[in-house]
Amino acid sequence: MVEDKPIIIFVYNANSGIINEVSDYFKKIFTPKTYPCNLCAVTYNNFGMKREWKDFVFNLDYSIEFLHKDEFDEKYDIKNNIFPSVFLKKNNEIKLLLSAEKLNKIKSLDGLIKIIKEKI
Repeated sequence: MVEDKPIIIFVYNANSGIINEVSDYFKKIFTPKTYPCNLCAVTYNNFGMKREWKDFVFNLDYSIEFLHKDEFDEKYDIKNNIFPSVFLKKNNEIKLLLSAEKLNKIKSLDGLIKIIKEKI
């Protein structure tokens, strides 16, 4: 079966669940340098997803999927991942688009958008 649209999968370096979300929220506010997910830090502020990011990803000609690392591990059988990461799923094949190493070097939302445009 061939998929209609390729899917870009953004995987946060955080686990799902309300307790984790509350803990992460306070870490971002009070100890941002220790926060382990640069993807979250660049794309979210204290009030939610940044408008510029939301406009960018939802206007791409791709389906978009946002997952926490535990959700990704449960849904996809891909081992030895380091998060955050971005994957491209096309024709039922998943390949790494942006590694944690590259994502963690990005310092701004503009930088993230630029590198995603280059990769796709």
